Amino acid sequence: MPPFDVPEGDPFGPHNLPYGVFSPSDDAERRVGVRLGDRVLDAGAVAAALGSPDADLLARPTLNPLLAAGPEAWSRVRSALTTWVTDPAHGATVEAHLHPLAEVRLHLPFEVADYVDFYASENHARNVGRIFRPDAADSLTPNWKHLPIGYHGRAGTVVVSGTDVVRPSGQRKGPGDPEPVFGPSVRLDIEAEVGFVVGTPSAQGTPVPLTGFREHVFGLCLLNDWSARDIQAWEYVPLGPFLGKSFATSVSAWITPLAALEHARVAPPERTHPLLPYLDDSHAEPGGYDLRISVAVNGEVVSEPPFSTMYWTAAQQLAHLTVNGASLRTGDLYASGTVSGPAENQRGSLLELTWNGRDPLELPDGKRAFLEDGDVVTLTAWAPGADGTRIGLGEVSGRVVGR
Repeated sequence: MPPFDVPEGDPFGPHNLPYGVFSPSDDAERRVGVRLGDRVLDAGAVAAALGSPDADLLARPTLNPLLAAGPEAWSRVRSALTTWVTDPAHGATVEAHLHPLAEVRLHLPFEVADYVDFYASENHARNVGRIFRPDAADSLTPNWKHLPIGYHGRAGTVVVSGTDVVRPSGQRKGPGDPEPVFGPSVRLDIEAEVGFVVGTPSAQGTPVPLTGFREHVFGLCLLNDWSARDIQAWEYVPLGPFLGKSFATSVSAWITPLAALEHARVAPPERTHPLLPYLDDSHAEPGGYDLRISVAVNGEVVSEPPFSTMYWTAAQQLAHLTVNGASLRTGDLYASGTVSGPAENQRGSLLELTWNGRDPLELPDGKRAFLEDGDVVTLTAWAPGADGTRIGLGEVSGRVVGR
């Protein structure tokens, strides 16, 4: 078996080929890499060695030039990469440019232009409604079934998996506190999400329709939108999340192209309210993705949220994001919001898993209502591929550290 082959069933085989940016251990220069099993292929180097016309797109320290090149280039590059790693004629060239994954440093794979976070899981929204509005006739807000609710976040604090997350400080005011106090968050939480990466930009004033999703979105990744629930609760009325969300958003080092996920496309849940034309996907291709996510705290799996249950699709989120004429830029990142399923072990945040701290998790190293310093949170996921294969998504991991 030549080194560029991977064992049968490996979720990072030639059927996947996610993109990232890495530095070899003996070289500080950043370069585009493609994951193949437990190795990283230097995409720019092998493209240059084989005379690819797209070598320049891959010989960069970030994915942004490839993202900006558009769907035709994405397809052409992916086809070439698949050939290079499966055709024995290219074996020696490929072997010369493979690096063991354990020996490289992974970086934030693209320069984030803007960041938007949505609230697309009905299960999550209903759980939050029941926690904070237990006497409400409907746990959903009146607008929830009519539009994908979202907010604009902070692009500058998006960090790559493996980056420590410093516990944020801010104002908080508990129900029994006479005045607000300042200090480190005592209710630090996670949100298991999926992020979508924009490649092709759009013109300001020109909305992107549902059918434009594939034209503009390059791929997706796992994402953890860390949340300081106590800071957020005090600050968010009336303008929404701010300091409680902007201190860190962790993303995978690997971006899985949409082209690798064709067999994971599924129909979203049945719509219960008529949608306005720009969001009506009743006659569109299936807009959901069957992604099986696992959430672990200190190595202990605490939840397995199914992305297939998300009410609002990524195409609808993109359409709503731009319907007012807002433009897209290469490197824009928008997230699904917390992914939660209907079962208790499918909730994507500690807020839900512990019911706002009332029912702490029992972990091998002690109880957890919210995160403590030293806790490590890791998200992993896979999606079904062709012929029974699995598509692995790169993990997202982060360790909480005190100030």
